Amino acid sequence: MSFVQKRLKKLNELFNSIIEKPLLTSTLVLVTVTIIVLGLSMQYYINEFDTFIQQVLAEAHGMIFDIAVIGILIFWLNQNGEIRQRIRTYKDEIDDFRLWESEEAAFRTVGNIKRLNRHKIHEINLVNCYLSRTNLNYANLAGSNMNSANISQSSLIESNLENARLNQTNFENSNLNQANLKGAYASGANFKDAFLIKAHFENAFLIKANFNNAFLMESDLQNCYLMGADFENASLYKADLRGAKGLTVEQLAKVKTLYLAKFDEEILEQIKTALPALVGV
Repeated sequence: MSFVQKRLKKLNELFNSIIEKPLLTSTLVLVTVTIIVLGLSMQYYINEFDTFIQQVLAEAHGMIFDIAVIGILIFWLNQNGEIRQRIRTYKDEIDDFRLWESEEAAFRTVGNIKRLNRHKIHEINLVNCYLSRTNLNYANLAGSNMNSANISQSSLIESNLENARLNQTNFENSNLNQANLKGAYASGANFKDAFLIKAHFENAFLIKANFNNAFLMESDLQNCYLMGADFENASLYKADLRGAKGLTVEQLAKVKTLYLAKFDEEILEQIKTALPALVGV
């Protein structure tokens, strides 16, 4: 190997060692650029200092503005990235606890739901999640997918479940007083022994839902789909069932009470004839 080739090889190795160290590389670039700029500007320092310094100060002000704008942009991007990462972490943890039927899984999942709510996230995938004996009061789960979730013996007072998917979801012995279930898809859902006082079900799909022994006093079931729903021993005092679809007198034959409940005129006449005691006739 010739002398020139050896020198080139050493220079190449030196170059590679420098670029592998970002801080050293940046420093060398800064020093090099500074020397070049100062060298080119020397004549202006000597001959036109007053004019030159004015231009430097003007550029300095512009630089301060640029640094401020870039700093704010970087801060915003960093904060936004951190928030998105936290949201992703909360959702991943819910996935980790899915199908795990334990008290720890239930409470940690609820914690993640509340954190997502604080970030204004309410459409959450809770399919097959175990949430039994938890506190979800005032939680916003509008549009969430909660199919086949176990939410039995839980408290969901004034929770928002509007347009949520609740097919086969278990709410047995839960408290959903004043909850919003408008437009919910709750076919086959289990509301046995549940408290649903003043709950809003308008336009909900409650096909074959189980309301056995449920407390539906003053609940709003207007325009709901109630084909095959089980109301045995349920209390429908002052409930509003006007416009309900698929509702029959047979479904209401075993309810606890229909006193002051509201119905379409056609079915109300049938109830008064077949079930006068339940409506207080």
